Amino acid sequence: MASLEAFWRLTGAGWALVRADALIPREVEPLLPTSAKWAGRVLRLFAGGAAKRGRPGERLAHVLEKQGPAAIKMGQFLSTRADIFGTAFAEDLSRLKDRLPAFPLAVAKAEIARNLGKPLAEIYAQIGEPVAAASLAQAHPATLVDGRKVAVKVLRPGVERQVAQDTAVLRLAARLAEKLAPASRRLRPTEFVEVVIRALDLEMDLRFEAAGCAELGEAMAVDSYMRAPLVCWEGVGKRVLTLTWAEGTPLSEAAALELPGLDRKALAENVTRGFLAQALDHGLFHADLHEGNLFVAAPASVVAVDYGIVGRLGPGERRYLAEILYGFLNRDYARVAKVHFDAGYVPAHQDVDAFAQALRAVGEPVFGRNARDVSMGRLLAQLFEITALFDMALRPELVLLQKTMVTVEGVARRIDPTHDLWAAADPVVRRWIGRELSPAAKARDFAEEALRAIKALARLAEAPPPAPVAVVAERQHAWPLLWFLVGAATAGAAFVTGLLLARPPV
Repeated sequence: MASLEAFWRLTGAGWALVRADALIPREVEPLLPTSAKWAGRVLRLFAGGAAKRGRPGERLAHVLEKQGPAAIKMGQFLSTRADIFGTAFAEDLSRLKDRLPAFPLAVAKAEIARNLGKPLAEIYAQIGEPVAAASLAQAHPATLVDGRKVAVKVLRPGVERQVAQDTAVLRLAARLAEKLAPASRRLRPTEFVEVVIRALDLEMDLRFEAAGCAELGEAMAVDSYMRAPLVCWEGVGKRVLTLTWAEGTPLSEAAALELPGLDRKALAENVTRGFLAQALDHGLFHADLHEGNLFVAAPASVVAVDYGIVGRLGPGERRYLAEILYGFLNRDYARVAKVHFDAGYVPAHQDVDAFAQALRAVGEPVFGRNARDVSMGRLLAQLFEITALFDMALRPELVLLQKTMVTVEGVARRIDPTHDLWAAADPVVRRWIGRELSPAAKARDFAEEALRAIKALARLAEAPPPAPVAVVAERQHAWPLLWFLVGAATAGAAFVTGLLLARPPV
């Protein structure tokens, strides 16, 4: 029965796509094989008035907005794949909004009290009418009993059931796409859909968002580029989230950039540097930094909200990212190419010198020119052409980073049309390089490795592995102690070397 329901819901969504000419858009017809061209022409016989309005990405976004939270989330994830769909298409999808009519305040209050398990009066002095409503949740202004102004986010009643129905449709669509459209397999539809579903599952437990906000808030506090609201843990549950009120004006409002005393250049730099400092220095970053999630105040204050999606990078990815950016900043394309090969981003059978030459073709036009004269769309298009030309594998852990970097650059450019992403990134990248790749840092890493070796050898000395022959064991009983002493001497030498390299010059 569930499969039949999913089939009918998928059929309805497909009909909506056909009516909007968003299934096989007329704009892509020149790129299609003959059979697909004829299929598109037949489907356009049933198109409606919506098929004549906007670009393909805009038409698809309009359809997805009406299909529910899972479809909206899928569109937002598709917007990260400009390498497949093109930059303009991805940008149109990245603007997907899910604004819906709000549900009544009385229903929200009942939901909050039920989820927190205590009377509202014990936590809140008052809760106001909703100020924002999306497909998963809506937000209310409120005041705590201690007088602090807060924002209370509460999930829509019954949203879990709706998402479960939507996810069944997505899974069915992915299976059909793999069987009926072999060209779609490059996107890996089944795996892609599971990523979307996992993201939705996390967003429907607001305790995870509270934890992400608190963790990122600690990281942001190290620098002054960006801030996060404080979590009011007494008002947090699976379906309820309470944060201190974000002061400032939403960047999505036109008035935000006309605030008296606003320094637009510094504001744009804070947005870029805030994101890079999170990713490089802490290995986690706010992965949804569009204008609606940024509140600004004069002269250049930025507060980020909505921590439903948090990206993470391991030590290796952080190092590769920093070295790639550092290489571009210094126009050292051979180094950037080598890092790509060392990281495994480019297959080993490719030519590293040819890849460096391709990177130079992308990077050189950027330098020495005013930022307003550089087409980021054209630059991205060249980068994506390189990924196809050199058979580069797309790393899942870097998809959110790539998407967020593009979003951040776009936001910063809208704040300050002359914003130079590379110049803004320079101090953050150089700080990381100086801290993590200096001789002192390398000596520190070597000492840490030696210390780990000593601990392993010490464990070996305390409990040597049983030898298969008793006589051999008797003759080698002194070896663990000897290796322990060698390891200790090595660690001591490394420690002294680290001290000497880290000592400031006289």
